Amino acid sequence: MNAAMLSVVAILMLGLGLGLTVADFRRVRRYRLTIAVALACQLLVLPLVCFAIVSLLGLPPAPAVGMMLVAAAPGGPLAGVYSHLFGGDVAFNLTLTAVNSVLSVVSLTAITNLSLGYFLAGQDGIGLHGVEILQVFAAVLVPIAIGMAVKARWERFAGRAERVFRVLAGLALAGLIVAGFAGNLSPLVQNLTTVFPAVVLFALASLTTGYLAGRLTRAGRAPSIAAGMEIGFHNAALALSIALSLSGDVALAVPAGIYGVTIMIVAAGFGYLLDRVLVPRTTTAEPAPAPGAHS
Repeated sequence: MNAAMLSVVAILMLGLGLGLTVADFRRVRRYRLTIAVALACQLLVLPLVCFAIVSLLGLPPAPAVGMMLVAAAPGGPLAGVYSHLFGGDVAFNLTLTAVNSVLSVVSLTAITNLSLGYFLAGQDGIGLHGVEILQVFAAVLVPIAIGMAVKARWERFAGRAERVFRVLAGLALAGLIVAGFAGNLSPLVQNLTTVFPAVVLFALASLTTGYLAGRLTRAGRAPSIAAGMEIGFHNAALALSIALSLSGDVALAVPAGIYGVTIMIVAAGFGYLLDRVLVPRTTTAEPAPAPGAHS
């Protein structure tokens, strides 16, 4: 991975770490069953769903890998915002983000290499191997640890710095996207009509799967909505950064770029449907938590 991409990933993860605490990891005991099911959906079920979507729609090899990168990425930073807007349990979002971010180092590497080997088998040398895996590890986990340490020591400063790092990461990523696509508009245009339906289907599948993970484990309305948003909002910025670093083929990054915009619209409609129609906040009757869903 090149230095520019690693820098963007590190900034993204540092901003994430500034919003986490050790308590977010300890809270796993309270939601242990729901988190276990949600993580199984995130790490195993949704990559398989994404593979089925790209196969059924017949996506070209590079965009297909790009979609798999999106599926492999952990929850995005906007998940907590949307969860708050539609009555979700934001504490649950933080807990799932904390655990998922750590596990994603392994899952992202595995799914990336499997996808490249299947869809782009003829391109030798492309993928995450050896040094690249260590670089991903360093760019993801080390900044999160630093951010958490800063928050534990200087909480008020961390709160202000988190917003700054979000802006910096957004600007840096936008600059890299513009630079990458400026002279390569044809892959975007050529793949838009095939990638967009796949993105919409996968966004809906992710949101619905996360919500059902909460409901099936009887976690209640708020954690279920939080799970829907956390599983639905894959970190498109991280997927895009890795895609741009893997190959000179910009088509690899097209799905993440489209997903980053599309999920905000789809999630808004999904959240509105749940909050105002299916399970409005005025609902008083909630199913009792299942053993293991809460302590």
